[in-house]
Amino acid sequence: MGWIDLTGQVAVVTGAGAGIGRGIALGLAGVGASVVLLDRDDSASQEALDEIAKTGARGRFVRCDVTNDESVTEAVARSREAFGPASILVNNAGTMRAGGLDTLSLDDWQAILSLNLTGYLRCARAFGADMLQQGRGAIVHVASISAQAPQSFSGAYSTTKAGVAMLSRQLAVEWGPRGVRSNSVSPGMIRTPMTAQIYAAPGVHEARRALVPRRRIGEPADIANAVVFLASDRADYITGEDLVVDGGFTRTLMGVIPRPGFEAD
Repeated sequence: MGWIDLTGQVAVVTGAGAGIGRGIALGLAGVGASVVLLDRDDSASQEALDEIAKTGARGRFVRCDVTNDESVTEAVARSREAFGPASILVNNAGTMRAGGLDTLSLDDWQAILSLNLTGYLRCARAFGADMLQQGRGAIVHVASISAQAPQSFSGAYSTTKAGVAMLSRQLAVEWGPRGVRSNSVSPGMIRTPMTAQIYAAPGVHEARRALVPRRRIGEPADIANAVVFLASDRADYITGEDLVVDGGFTRTLMGVIPRPGFEAD
């Protein structure tokens, strides 16, 4: 397995059917974890499960709506039945709805809060119960660079992601003495099915790539690598932290300010 080996670990990934969630599920399976995929999309999740099977790892799909208490409770039971209690949880399920704060309906606001933030707490409590009982576990929450820099006209998205970052820190402080670590990963400039339409617009891919110091757009595997590390014992002394994975984009602010005599040759 190399530097990280999760053999014998049971990992649960929410929103695992496609995009970043699928990449994370594959990454965890690739280092030996038994992976439970939670999602509402049966077809996409089965495709992800088939990819896991090709690695020789064990996987199980459980249809789950993280905004519903009964659905999550059932998912915990089915996960235990399949592989035993979870030792790793990756909170990833989320979505976005466009709209300015002056026009966004409160129904849309509440819907995104329910999925992107409350759903994370719901799953942390449900799957974290076994971790707390065992005195060992790791939770990784997928936040966003939008948690630090507001993404305008994206409704409640930035607000929920900022909440995710603080939720992770609070869980780290409250659950750390009981053996459970909690960290977050903040992706930026990642191409996924949810952002595919944006990147399909003429010139967008090239314009965005030019803003990233690594000069490429990220892939779900880039986020998966960070999540796998934080979920592993290699990160045993890391908790309450946020790992930004954006190719250096958020460090470019000073570079956009005109400074005659300091430009690149």
